[in-house]
Amino acid sequence: MYLLNDQFDIAQKIEAIGLSSICISEITVAELLFGVENGAATQRETNLKNINQLVLAFSDRTLLIGDCFYEYARQKSNLRKIGRTVGEFDLLIGSNAIVNDFILVTRNTKDFSNLGGIKLENWIDGGNKF
Repeated sequence: MYLLNDQFDIAQKIEAIGLSSICISEITVAELLFGVENGAATQRETNLKNINQLVLAFSDRTLLIGDCFYEYARQKSNLRKIGRTVGEFDLLIGSNAIVNDFILVTRNTKDFSNLGGIKLENWIDGGNKF
């Protein structure tokens, strides 16, 4: 959403890294579409257009969740053993990043930090690596 709303210089950070180096999870697309449907009806058409442009821009770099099911199961089992929980969508997104050996860029580092082997960056709050 920060990219679509032109906040926190996300577009400039993406440009510096190179758009071809960045992927998006199909789960993230689903969450963005939910935001459109759940948001103000007066903004729905504009927001949907923006999401569709984003999907098109990442059409050849959209991560499918089927590739991470085994990692998801392993991570969920490990989290359960240590008494931690992570939302299902976050767990799928994180597992996908782990399987692909990608850095997950998120402001929500707290929900991902208990995943074994995850690499995180927060571009919003100081660009911290975890």
